Amino acid sequence: MLLTVMLCLPVIFVPWSDSLPTRRQPGPVNNRPIIGILTQEVEDDVMKPFGKTYIPASYVKYIESAGSRVVPIRLTQSTAEYEKIFKSINGLLLIGGSSDLETSDFAKVSGAANDAGDSFPIWGTCLGMQLLTCLVAGENLLTKTTAENMALPLNLTKEAHSSQMFQGFPSDVMKALSQEALTGNFHQYGVTMKTFKENEKLQSFFSILSTNTAENGAIFVSTMEGRTYPFYGVQWHPEVNRFQWDPKLNFPHSSDAVRVASLLAEFFVNEGRRSLHHFDQPEEEAVSLIYNYTPTYAGNFTGYEQIYFF
Repeated sequence: MLLTVMLCLPVIFVPWSDSLPTRRQPGPVNNRPIIGILTQEVEDDVMKPFGKTYIPASYVKYIESAGSRVVPIRLTQSTAEYEKIFKSINGLLLIGGSSDLETSDFAKVSGAANDAGDSFPIWGTCLGMQLLTCLVAGENLLTKTTAENMALPLNLTKEAHSSQMFQGFPSDVMKALSQEALTGNFHQYGVTMKTFKENEKLQSFFSILSTNTAENGAIFVSTMEGRTYPFYGVQWHPEVNRFQWDPKLNFPHSSDAVRVASLLAEFFVNEGRRSLHHFDQPEEEAVSLIYNYTPTYAGNFTGYEQIYFF
């Protein structure tokens, strides 16, 4: 049975399942996974001539490098269209950027309607993680936690070492993750540790796997995962470690940074392999894939090398 859950916007509702499965259920494996990536609204004037929405190619490469295909999910589609997409893909990536959680169409499509016994993983990066906290808490709990153009080690919690997200990490990579600046941060807002712990909904739904300290001294949640459901969030950007190269930006490119990004991409795609959702027709699948679009070189006017515009 589907529950109606109100997001941050008072007038926007998304379907949500009251019988979501745990991520630990064994079952058939889907070796042709497709991950949907939600587009974002173009806000920078320099990008507006190219399209209304976009996906940085680094996110596409990140997912493809782990053995999945990608379907771009456009904003402003109907509820019926989104439900059809969710039944056709095997996971959802909510990407980072600068959209306003309380006014953007970004918030309209962040729910997932799952049948009992289904598995549908959701990963939120930066703004995407913030959106997950908003979805679960039912309100916007963000405060100023600026960590702009900073590479940081993670302050791992005890729960990180027994987590699903890091279970495949070798001990030397976990050590490096806590000691070396392997995570690129490019955000202004986040959820503080204090706010998280004081919110019963967040506390019961997510485990905190790491924290970091913002420029203003605030301690913010930097990595989290669902206690029962396959929902994951990082305030930092693992995709930049392998696929973004602007020398003015502090992207971690060490061998350990690359290993961290690779392991996380493989983890999330493997979570998607648990989903047996599929397109009804091969032709429908073919026209939906990102291969139908050509990325634009954007290294001369953005921090991205390539961008898909829609």
